[in-house]
Amino acid sequence: MAPVSEFVLTLSCPDRPGIVAAVSGLLAERGCNILESQQYSDRGVRGVDPPQAAGVREDGDGGRFFMRVQFTGLPDTDPDELRGAFASLVPELGLEWNLTETARRERVLIMVSKAGHCLNDLLYRQRSGLLDIEIVGVVSNHPDLRPLAQSYGLDYHHLPVARGGKAAHEAEVLTLVDHYRADLVVLARYMQILSDDFCGKLPGRIINIHHSFLPGFKGARPYHQAHARGVKLIGATAHYVTADLDEGPIIEQEVARVDHTHSPEDLMAVGRDMECLALARAVRWHAEHRVLLNGDRTVVFR
Repeated sequence: MAPVSEFVLTLSCPDRPGIVAAVSGLLAERGCNILESQQYSDRGVRGVDPPQAAGVREDGDGGRFFMRVQFTGLPDTDPDELRGAFASLVPELGLEWNLTETARRERVLIMVSKAGHCLNDLLYRQRSGLLDIEIVGVVSNHPDLRPLAQSYGLDYHHLPVARGGKAAHEAEVLTLVDHYRADLVVLARYMQILSDDFCGKLPGRIINIHHSFLPGFKGARPYHQAHARGVKLIGATAHYVTADLDEGPIIEQEVARVDHTHSPEDLMAVGRDMECLALARAVRWHAEHRVLLNGDRTVVFR
């Protein structure tokens, strides 16, 4: 018997009765077997009615429904027929949806500068089978991490950023995205600010990682600033990149406790670990189609 195909369906639409029934009924009619189903509605705020009461912001009452369904089809299931069937639900339900075969791995292009801890972690996880993605290449504005990338058999593209040459640099990166047919770009401690134009060409397809202090410190030597203030929590935030610097929709965060005995170098070491953990989770959840955008926020079906 031919092996069955496995799929992931993600969707969002205005919340209303009958959405789950419509989706599950469509799958049942085609002999599909649901393995996992998760859903979430952002209608209203629990315990507050109306949503404007007690200072609650109106955007918490978006009335939007989100769903992720992982299922198997029959040996002769036609993915294009399935897509046509889901497309037929759009007029009635107002669906925004995506259907992916799980056998197809996300193609990922990684961008780095000089710090190699996140790149090294992603490469190790991918080779060890802990991260089911296909890393297609590495891009950097410095040559330092070429040996690491090449030890994994990956192409390494050293693209310096000349003064006044950011537009040309980003055009080269976009050419590589097209060349490798990359689904996702991961900024694994890439220390260049991307232009609004670049971000606009890859919406929801760029993930960044940065330190996340409580309170936050920006600018040079953030770990030394944090040490001087005696912080007790440090961490990292993984988020989608938008034109607003470091303010895109958050996918994952990781924190760790520190104390007065930690030197700035100790804080940096802890911070690197937090960055690796948060970024790896964000990339994995994105690759497994567990992250749905909800305006400036995300819905993450873990």
